[in-house]
Amino acid sequence: MSEAARRVLERADELAGFTEEPGRITRPLGTPALAGATARVADWMREAGLQPASDALGNLVGRRGEGERLLMGSHLDSVANAGRYDGVLGVLVAIEVAAATQIPLDVVAFADEEGLRHGLTFLGSRAFVGQLLPEEAAMCGIEPGPPLFDGAKAYFEVHIEQGPVLEALDRPLGVVTAIAGQSRFRLTFTGRAGHAGTTPMDLRRDALVAAAEFVLAAERVALAEPGLVATVGTLAVPEGAVNVIPGQVELSLDIRHADDAVRARGIEKLRRHRARPGIDALWQQIHAHDATPCSPELAERLAEAVGPGAHRLPSGAGHDAVTMAGFTDIALLFVRCAGGVSHHPDEAVTEADVAAAIEAATRFACST
Repeated sequence: MSEAARRVLERADELAGFTEEPGRITRPLGTPALAGATARVADWMREAGLQPASDALGNLVGRRGEGERLLMGSHLDSVANAGRYDGVLGVLVAIEVAAATQIPLDVVAFADEEGLRHGLTFLGSRAFVGQLLPEEAAMCGIEPGPPLFDGAKAYFEVHIEQGPVLEALDRPLGVVTAIAGQSRFRLTFTGRAGHAGTTPMDLRRDALVAAAEFVLAAERVALAEPGLVATVGTLAVPEGAVNVIPGQVELSLDIRHADDAVRARGIEKLRRHRARPGIDALWQQIHAHDATPCSPELAERLAEAVGPGAHRLPSGAGHDAVTMAGFTDIALLFVRCAGGVSHHPDEAVTEADVAAAIEAATRFACST
């Protein structure tokens, strides 16, 4: 399989050239860069014996066989200044499985998983299964038409881990047990602005100090619950100035766990966190989805395909498999990535690990 692995890496390099920003990989929905990458993938699908079809959003599927087929794939869009394997690896490995077998198979390349252009989640896979809302279709400037999805006996996605666990364990592959549920909030802390030189410390209503205390509380709550992660990724002081006590602060909170009850417990603890006197805290939920378990039967079969001692782990990142789980059983295979780095130009995989992924994916596909 080393020839196939080399081909995957070479094709990933070629797709990296389809970008809206020279010198950086940036490939949002609805751009010439994404259209070019999709057209090139369609060529490779034909070479593998698949018949490509696309929809108005830009999703691409290559089909072979009649009746209910195994569906494999991932996404081709990217974040800004991305790496070259997130999403892309899953599409290219699926094409190699198609080329190496004659099984009934669909290979899908979703057009928007990252949400870079519109800030929405899983637009591509939701359009694929006919779940795009009318206002979302209008925002994308499309008439959706009939969905490309016409049933599948399972959905199988290969993806870089996007984390450091497999590297720490010196394992090339990991079998995913569940995709973590996640909640995202926008919090606004409101106090009172004041002069930095004339307002005594004990009379201040400093919104930034209250926000900083909340950031530390989020860290404490997450550390107290195994597997829970909480991240404050943005923090802004509107109209802030070096000589003004912050009167208002806005921050984001992202909290995730593979067990929805644990995630809910963490959120409740943070909601009970009381800002210092004189500070109001307003919560606004901006996104949420429940944890998505992988099929235990498929996970067992995938572990057999990986080989003895296959490591099992949850996914802290969201994937198109979340959407597909509403329509069929799902399985997800992780591939080790260097340093756990993802969504960054330093994203890297080895040829040996890609070869192992192709071999395991082929065995799994042939047994499903």
